[in-house]
Amino acid sequence: QWDVKRKIIKDHPNQDALNGMLNEFIIELEKKELSLWRQGKTITLSLIKEEFKSNTDASFLGFARKEIMSSQLKDSTKRNHLTTISLLQSFKPTIEFEDLTYNFVTDFEKFLYESGYQTNTVAKHMKHLKSFVNAAINKGYIDPNNYAFRRYKIKMKEGKHVFLLPEEMKKLEEVSLTGRNSCLEHTLDAFLFCCYTGLRYSDFVNLNEKNIVKMDGKLWLIFDSVKTGTEVKLPLNLLFEGKALTLLQKYQGKWSSFFSIKNNSSVNKELIRIGKLAKISKHFSFHSARHTNATLLIYKGANITTVQKLLGHKNLATTQIYGEVMGSTIIRDLKKCQKR
Repeated sequence: QWDVKRKIIKDHPNQDALNGMLNEFIIELEKKELSLWRQGKTITLSLIKEEFKSNTDASFLGFARKEIMSSQLKDSTKRNHLTTISLLQSFKPTIEFEDLTYNFVTDFEKFLYESGYQTNTVAKHMKHLKSFVNAAINKGYIDPNNYAFRRYKIKMKEGKHVFLLPEEMKKLEEVSLTGRNSCLEHTLDAFLFCCYTGLRYSDFVNLNEKNIVKMDGKLWLIFDSVKTGTEVKLPLNLLFEGKALTLLQKYQGKWSSFFSIKNNSSVNKELIRIGKLAKISKHFSFHSARHTNATLLIYKGANITTVQKLLGHKNLATTQIYGEVMGSTIIRDLKKCQKR
C-alpha cells in the first residue's frame, strides 16, 4: 500500500527493503540530474532514461537487488535476502563494489551484533552477503583477488529449539497491550496463531481467505508449505481448544490484513518487547511458535506421526527432535509431583 503523504510503501512484509530500493533510486536519479545540469543539457525524461540505460556503474545494492528479483528463489527466500539488503543499507546507505573489503564485512558483522541480532541470525545475513559478493565476482564487478570472504569465516552455533512452556503461553495470552504498546497486538496475535497451528513465518504471511476451508461444518486450515511444498491440513477446532479459531473470529472480514505482518526481523524485535511486558525471561523468536506447537502437542500425548503430518515434515526424524527437547520439562514436572 502506498502512503501518499509520506511517499513510502507501508503495510507490506518487505516494506523496509522496498523503501530502501526507492530511496536509492531517487538518490541515483538526483545525481544524474545534477550531472546533466552541470553539462548544460536540457533535462528531459527521455534523456534521463538513456542515462540509466547507459550506466554501467551500478551500485552493489542495486546489483544485489536485481540478482534477488531475477533469481528462481522462492518468494519467502527472496524476502529474507531483501531483509539483508535493508540491513546493509542501514549500515551504509550507498555501497559501491570497491567497498566490499574484508574490513567492510567484519564491520557489517559488528553492526548486526550491536543491533541485537543473535549469532545464527548474523550468520544468515552474512551468508546472503557472501552470495551477493560471489555473484558480483562471477559477473566481473569485483576482482577475485579482492575476495572479502577469503579470510572471513561465518560463525554458527548449534541451533537450540526454543519453545514456550504452558505457563509462559498463558502469560502471553493474558498480557495487557494498551497505550503505546497496543501497536504490538497484531504481532502477538500472529505469534499465538502460529503457536496453535505450528506455522512457519513464511507460511503464515502466504495465507489468504482461500486457505480457510469449511468441511463437515468445521473450519480447516489447508495450505502448501512454502519450504517443502507439502500440503498441510489442520483441523482448527481440535488444536489447543480451538484458540486459533478465536483469533480468526477476532479478525473476521480482515483475514488478509491479519496474515500481513512486518518482516521477520521487525517481528522478532517486537516479540522481545512483548516477552518483557509478559515477564518472560526466555528469548524467543517467531519461529519459536512452531517449536512450541510441536513440543506441547507431544507433551500432551499426541502421536509423533500425527505431529509429523500436522507440521508437514517429510522426515519423521525431524519431528522426533521435539520429543527429545522435552526431557528437562518432564523432569521439572516430576519434581513438582514429588513435592505434593
